[in-house]
Amino acid sequence: MTKRAYNFNAGPAALPLSVLQTAAEQMTNFEGTGMSVMEMSHRSENYERLNNETQQLFKTLFGIPEGYKVLFLQGGASTQFAMIPMNLLPAGKTAAYVVHGAWGTKAFKEAKLFGDAATIASTKESGFKSVPDMKNLKLPDNAAYLHVTTNETIEGVQMTEFPDTGDVPLIADMSSDILSRPLDVSKFGLIYAGAQKNLGPSGVTVVIAKDELVDKSPEHLATMLRYDTHASNNSLYNTPPSFSVYIMNLVLRWIESEGGLAGIEKRNAEKTDLIYRAIDESDGFYIGHAEPAYRSRMNITFRLRTEEAEKAFLKAASAAGFVGLKGHRSVGGCRASTYNAVPYEACAALAQFMEDFRRQSQ
Repeated sequence: MTKRAYNFNAGPAALPLSVLQTAAEQMTNFEGTGMSVMEMSHRSENYERLNNETQQLFKTLFGIPEGYKVLFLQGGASTQFAMIPMNLLPAGKTAAYVVHGAWGTKAFKEAKLFGDAATIASTKESGFKSVPDMKNLKLPDNAAYLHVTTNETIEGVQMTEFPDTGDVPLIADMSSDILSRPLDVSKFGLIYAGAQKNLGPSGVTVVIAKDELVDKSPEHLATMLRYDTHASNNSLYNTPPSFSVYIMNLVLRWIESEGGLAGIEKRNAEKTDLIYRAIDESDGFYIGHAEPAYRSRMNITFRLRTEEAEKAFLKAASAAGFVGLKGHRSVGGCRASTYNAVPYEACAALAQFMEDFRRQSQ
């Protein structure tokens, strides 16, 4: 095998090497069927078993209690920006949003297309470097739900605590940090995540929702945009993204083998500490974007003192085998996405490269 790149892409992102190897071995013969999983009917016994097993793995790993559905949908998190208000924002109610980055902003703008929506807390004025205070949120009296984004990939800001919303459903976009740490799922009414960062390849979107929220789908909605359509058909109403679900199954097994979410959280902290240390000990050569208390374990964002220095850094990093370090086009700078599958060795190599580059530049 040729040397694998140090992959810090923001999504689609790194997958565990063992998962890729297993998929390669089974590419033409899934479980002795003589077919690839991409070739078989989603109505077949083999695929139904895969679908059900993947749901159960999710429930076990994430500690999902009874009374929740696990759905495998399509359209990415961006489609969920619309499906949530379409299904859960009735007339006379207000959708409340906490905004501390680009994706929360997009979710809020989409909700406004379907009803009354309000941003009740934001860190926009301070440059999205932190998360609003979660303990003193003031919800509208007629709140339909509260929406948060647990990790903002562009700004590199992550939530560490979640608000108590009482009877108001808490909805979370966890696209970029789902299954990266243990969480109390019972605090949330609905969680959603595109797979292409921590769960597998692009193509499948996971929705974890309380039964009573699934049952609220209005009858006037188009069939494919109703949560109850997919729940009542076990996510098999139409042809699913079968290969993406299959790879997600392998990724969930890999997470289990790595010690579950507790093991993954420990490893994520160890590997990202290496890069944050390289930033903090650089005497201002590297400048972190997020305030230290809100630094993401999934997306490390930083700048150099000048654009010329950043261009030189990115060019040298590319030549050294590092991929995906350029910041999002909307903000520039640099970003290392360190999702679950990014190995410790890649983060150690990046930290060492950053130190070497700093010394050579001074």
